[in-house]
Amino acid sequence: MAKQETLSLRKHLASLLNMKGAHVKLVETVGDFPVAMRGARPHGAPHTAWQLLEHMRMAQHDILDFSRNPNYKEKKFPDDYWPSTEAPPSQEAWDQSIVQFQNDMKEMQELVAETKHDLLAKLPHGAGQTLLREVLVMADHNSYHLGQLVFLRKMLEAQG
Repeated sequence: MAKQETLSLRKHLASLLNMKGAHVKLVETVGDFPVAMRGARPHGAPHTAWQLLEHMRMAQHDILDFSRNPNYKEKKFPDDYWPSTEAPPSQEAWDQSIVQFQNDMKEMQELVAETKHDLLAKLPHGAGQTLLREVLVMADHNSYHLGQLVFLRKMLEAQG
């Protein structure tokens, strides 16, 4: 792939990860999520807002770790990807989850922007995965669960 094409692709991927365009952003969705609703699960909903937020953070961190760590250790699903509680233990835990999510997102964007990393090369410690694949998995996963968070909030507010 030509360098100019690679730079263009890297910019598009950074934008996708940043949830620009048609996507809502995480902070816009959870930053002002009502405290009383963070651990609530309306009838028919599979998860609480806390569970979704923490799951997004945990999974994103795992994808980032896999993408850059040649000594990556596979996690156990579902135990290592979901929080053990339905509600955040504190306001600080909620806030820290958001900050860590943002930090990991920034680190993935920096990894993708660095042209020394071939987006299409197989990761040496993987089973055929590429950095491009991991970025797309991350963006897709985040988008899916962010949509769930938006819908969950609407359900909770309607029950109000």
